[in-house]
Amino acid sequence: MNWLLLVFAGLLEVVWAIGLKYTDGFSKPVPSVITVAAMVASFYFLSIAMRTIPLSIAYTVWVGIGMVGAVIVGVFVFKETLSMVKAISLLLIIAGIVGLKLSSVS
Repeated sequence: MNWLLLVFAGLLEVVWAIGLKYTDGFSKPVPSVITVAAMVASFYFLSIAMRTIPLSIAYTVWVGIGMVGAVIVGVFVFKETLSMVKAISLLLIIAGIVGLKLSSVS
């Protein structure tokens, strides 16, 4: 269950990262509220997951999900370029997340 909460926390990290792009320096109220709410929820679910998942694994997986998600959204929504080096790097991050999950007893 805590692994599901960790994945959800990582997805919420993607939401708030995207939200930051729309806040215009927190000058737009609706995107700002959504961004802050996603931040708070993301940290909350991360903290719950860390009850049983070690810090070194939980935090790294959380950040990894956020990085991969932000790049995917950047490429598909914001039309950012996806070079071969960027694609290979994403695959390495995903492999690292899977490896950390497999190394965990929780």
